Amino acid sequence: MRREHFTLDVNNVGWVETNGEPSKPSVSIDFTGPATMLRERLTGPDGDVLEAAETDVALRLQGPLGDDTAGVVSVTNRVTGEFILELNEDADDVLAFIRAARGYGESAPDEEGRYTVEISLDSDQFVTYDKRTFLVYDDEGDLLRQHSLIPSGVEL
Repeated sequence: MRREHFTLDVNNVGWVETNGEPSKPSVSIDFTGPATMLRERLTGPDGDVLEAAETDVALRLQGPLGDDTAGVVSVTNRVTGEFILELNEDADDVLAFIRAARGYGESAPDEEGRYTVEISLDSDQFVTYDKRTFLVYDDEGDLLRQHSLIPSGVEL
């Protein structure tokens, strides 16, 4: 699977800049490559689609923060550690998304997710995850807690 086969689109983040009413941010990822491999990666050994709790979302910076730094957004299988998908994105855009998710979380019930991830295969929705965590790593692989979305009470 090539990163170029993925398109990422975000919604409900503009309210942060305008101090508007908080709205749950969402990210839509559409895959236009051969769907068989991605479908397999999103499916567990029991044949069922992975649940939200079985996946992790992260951003790995490809350089120092700032200066139009690029990053790689990834969704991984929490149980096996294998990458499900990866795509290139501007780090500042991803960090703005995380700020919106954090701001939304300040007004949302604790048990509710902070953002939604929808993965589609050739524009057909395949899976939707309600997520509470989004980890950010620097270009050397160190966790940047101050930029990550980590629910209170979670130990890493």
